[in-house]
Amino acid sequence: MPKRILNVVTNVGHYNDPSHETGLWLSELTHAWHVFEDAGFDQVLVSPNGGAVPLEPRSLKFPNYDKTAKAWRADPARMALLEDTRNPEEIDSADFDAIYFTGGHAVMYDFPDSEGLQRISREIFERGGIVSSVCHGYCGLLNTKLSNGEYLVSGRKVTGFAWQEEVLARVDKLVPYNAEEEMKKRGALYEKAKLPFVSYAVVDGNLVTGQNPGSAKETAQKVAAQLG
Repeated sequence: MPKRILNVVTNVGHYNDPSHETGLWLSELTHAWHVFEDAGFDQVLVSPNGGAVPLEPRSLKFPNYDKTAKAWRADPARMALLEDTRNPEEIDSADFDAIYFTGGHAVMYDFPDSEGLQRISREIFERGGIVSSVCHGYCGLLNTKLSNGEYLVSGRKVTGFAWQEEVLARVDKLVPYNAEEEMKKRGALYEKAKLPFVSYAVVDGNLVTGQNPGSAKETAQKVAAQLG
């Protein structure tokens, strides 16, 4: 049986200020999707509410809009996957070997408090499956607790979009909170690359995290290596 990956995407299309659009950072899905596809893994898309997934406009512009993202948008079958994602309540975690949280600032709003995503992550993690995220996807791990009541990230090495990168991207006034600091408050051992926006991924047992959009491929490769 091929390994199965559950890719998590957002349903949110704007910041608190509706005039500022956001959504899925497309390459964070496409880079990982190709790695998992090349490894022969089966993949499913899930979102907090199920249904359609908006795309982050900035991810569709140079230099972020790379060939994998362009190819995805040019493929009606792939785009259709983003119109009809699964709901967490429809997901049996036992069917999956790993969960991978994609990013985009939108996930800061709908990932952290999704009890369905928390359940799936906890169940996969506690049976030795892989929990992974890239960029803002680590917001999906902020409030996930294990059966013993401890935060999943507590005492574990984690990376994700750094506050310095928020400032450099000029969205520090738009984001609802400082994700890096919130991770630290939950006991995570946060790490980041020496330079912003370079690929950086961290493995701590069956927890695999990547720092920014440029880290999606490396993160997925580490997940694939863990799955053998």
